[in-house]
Amino acid sequence: MSGVAEPAGVILAGGLARRMGGGDKPLRLVGGQTILERVIACIGPQCDALALNANGDPTRFASFHLPVVADSVEGFAGPLAGVLAGMDFAQGRGADWLLSAAADCPFLPDDLVARLAQARDAQGADIVVATSGGQAHPVIALWRVALRDDLRRALVDEGLRKIDRFTARYVCAYVDWPDAPVDPFFNANAPEDLEAAERALAMR
Repeated sequence: MSGVAEPAGVILAGGLARRMGGGDKPLRLVGGQTILERVIACIGPQCDALALNANGDPTRFASFHLPVVADSVEGFAGPLAGVLAGMDFAQGRGADWLLSAAADCPFLPDDLVARLAQARDAQGADIVVATSGGQAHPVIALWRVALRDDLRRALVDEGLRKIDRFTARYVCAYVDWPDAPVDPFFNANAPEDLEAAERALAMR
């Protein structure tokens, strides 16, 4: 990564999973593995250190042997709060960059960090967002950790919740992946998505 250390990573699992009927979406199975296992196996090797952003009792994730970082902004403030928790983790590790990834995406690409970092270097970006099929996936992105204080102010002082309103303030690059035969950023939000994931796994 142009002589820069690999990023710290955070897996965002702090949501309420209402469409899945509650509980922890990342602990649902796809192909006999939890989605979280699949995410860790993919992005763990791409990051210098990895943490899980989750709220509530952290011991339910103990078997994954990752540090669990909760939102520091109260009231389930959305994925930006998870990114902030990840930035705090990255800062503590001395990392300049943070990779964020959703915990409900079982098919993330092995070249995620490499391609995001390439675009960052080419465009001098502060944030690099993954896209596929003409859709941006801002929870799957590379973030400059130096934006941490700005993000905290936006969340706490402004009550900002929409990711794209925050990213629009900075130099933001986008990197596209093909969405066929399987979209690498497919996310399992509802029970029927788990069935679709099983079919997609067979296609891969």
